[in-house]
Amino acid sequence: MSTVRIPPVLRANAGGSKQVDVSGRTVGEVLEALVGRFPSLSGQLFTPEGELNRFVNVYLNDQDIRYLQERSTPVDDRDTLIILPAMAGGTL
Repeated sequence: MSTVRIPPVLRANAGGSKQVDVSGRTVGEVLEALVGRFPSLSGQLFTPEGELNRFVNVYLNDQDIRYLQERSTPVDDRDTLIILPAMAGGTL
């Protein structure tokens, strides 16, 4: 199982977990399994069409999956996925 690290902003929708172990052969399968375990994450991670939201960054062992094979990137049991939603806001 791969380890998925969940940022504080998403933890309420992941049962308060900082990280969880999830099975899958690709990044996409791991993310789908994560949403299967925590369905309330679906709207935050995926568009209604099932694509990864553009403001969600996913890293596999510190490499942005956009520069790998995106959701088709293979994973194994020693891998760690980090989900980082983009943050915006503040004052000028």
